[in-house]
Amino acid sequence: MAKKPKQDEAPDEGAGGAETKQGGSKKKLILLAVVGLVALGGAGTGAYLFLAKRGTTETAEVKKPKPAVFLDLREMTVNLGNEPNQEWRRILKLKAALELHDPKTVEAIKPLMPRIEDALQMFLREVRPSELESSAATYYLREELLRRVNVAVHPAKVDGVLFREILIQ
Repeated sequence: MAKKPKQDEAPDEGAGGAETKQGGSKKKLILLAVVGLVALGGAGTGAYLFLAKRGTTETAEVKKPKPAVFLDLREMTVNLGNEPNQEWRRILKLKAALELHDPKTVEAIKPLMPRIEDALQMFLREVRPSELESSAATYYLREELLRRVNVAVHPAKVDGVLFREILIQ
């Protein structure tokens, strides 16, 4: 008789335990589904905002192309600064163009060309050949010439100095 109650108790405990485990697994499954939906919703919202923002900037860039006007400078031949222990002076031959954003600016700058050429030649005479040996030096030269041109043509503005030819002899 002792065996029967134990058998009856065991199935009752087992059945009750199975119901508890089954109910707990349903809760876990629902919780995982909710977390997954929230994560997917967040990822979808982030992707939408990222693509919407990127799409508006691309359309803005397409709608407003930047027209460019180029004004050629006269070819310049300038003696460069002396290096220590240098027997003869080196020469820089430079062809460049000015990049402008507005065709009206060209007419404002043309009368100032002697001032621009003077500013460039005064600067270039102080440059040493060793200062022009690398691509970084050429970038520095471009930025320095742009700064000096903009000072010479103020209040007009030049967007860039483009090198057409640089020759050092």
